[in-house]
Amino acid sequence: MEIKNIHARQILDSRGNPTIEADVILINNILGRASVPSGMSTGSHEALELRDSNKKFFGGMGVEKAVANVNNEIAQKIVGMDADNQKEIDEALIALDGTENKSRLGANAILAVSLAVAKASALSQDTPLYAHIGDLAEKNGNYLMPMPMVNIINGGKHALHSTDIQEFMIMPVGAENFKEAVEMCSEIFHKLGEVLNERGYATTVGDEGGYAPAVKNSNEEAFELIALAVEKAGYKMNKDIALSIDVAGSEICENNLYNLKTENKKLTTDEMIIWYKKLTEKYPLISIEDGLAEDDWSGWQKLTATLGKDVQLVGDDLFATNTKLLKKGIEKKTSNAILIKLNQIGTLSETINAVRMAQDAGWNTIISHRSGETEDTTIAHLAVGLSTGQIKTGSMSRGERMAKYNELLRIEEELGEKANFANNLF
Repeated sequence: MEIKNIHARQILDSRGNPTIEADVILINNILGRASVPSGMSTGSHEALELRDSNKKFFGGMGVEKAVANVNNEIAQKIVGMDADNQKEIDEALIALDGTENKSRLGANAILAVSLAVAKASALSQDTPLYAHIGDLAEKNGNYLMPMPMVNIINGGKHALHSTDIQEFMIMPVGAENFKEAVEMCSEIFHKLGEVLNERGYATTVGDEGGYAPAVKNSNEEAFELIALAVEKAGYKMNKDIALSIDVAGSEICENNLYNLKTENKKLTTDEMIIWYKKLTEKYPLISIEDGLAEDDWSGWQKLTATLGKDVQLVGDDLFATNTKLLKKGIEKKTSNAILIKLNQIGTLSETINAVRMAQDAGWNTIISHRSGETEDTTIAHLAVGLSTGQIKTGSMSRGERMAKYNELLRIEEELGEKANFANNLF
């Protein structure tokens, strides 16, 4: 269906910072709307998020340049094209920008249009967005409801460094379906609030909705607090609940040493690997994301050789949803899973390609939100449509996080008996 008009605007994300939203209107007046998230802990290999840098407005965080790029140059190029030809449109956007990292037009401007096109096309065909994405990826109608990785303790840059580790997550591996998974995680989240309150910790939450207690002893204290909450909620560690962490290794790496400030330690790469091994032996820790810095490729190889058979080792900043970096990672065996973030690469087609490459290599794939989110629920559809098997979309609080969980509940209900749940990935 032909695109009649494109219009973008500046809106606010979950941190109250500006971001971009785009509308794509077809000749049948169907409207597809998409907004773009923003990360706080960002990798150096990510596509460029274009900001205005005018300190007079929003402290320099405005996106009016990106908005203008959509309303002028991008609109002139894309209006009149067929919204059903996602790959052709995405390639046209990439060529129009003409840079390696989408720095001229802005990855945020390009992504807003790319996603709005997909939404408009799906609506025009009266097809659910997850099904439309699945068709684009040639998934043949096979959909998998994702295992949620629920961030219940925030640290690092997401919570003023209350812990060195940026995210402590629970994975409801004992759940039979997505609905039960959400129920289990919600119960544990609320019990954790009780545990923290009883122990004199604040129950304020970080950017992604998890509690942000400033640990008194060490990072391991967070694991112990979670274990107490799991028990209090009536579940069993390892049987019902497994643990996952996002270390954000690049954020704590200083002069080739990893600075664990809460423990007053500076560890080498080899010492970090030993530390992770001890944690996996002590706790049901089955997934470690960004355990090392983004350019420590030899360290990642050692980490994978040491723990890769038993632990999911997730590259986020390491790959930045970029197939060139992912190809290198697969060849060098630097991890066994990839985190997928749409705004790291800038188009839906490139995102699909990254997921495909990882899955073809036998790697696990995880769709992820960003710390600065909007109410847009595209990533819920992406996880189902591409059958990634896992999703990171925050904690059991904050509306921009719950919007994704609620959309997944609707999708599971719509799929009915066809809704297979990814509870056997590990």
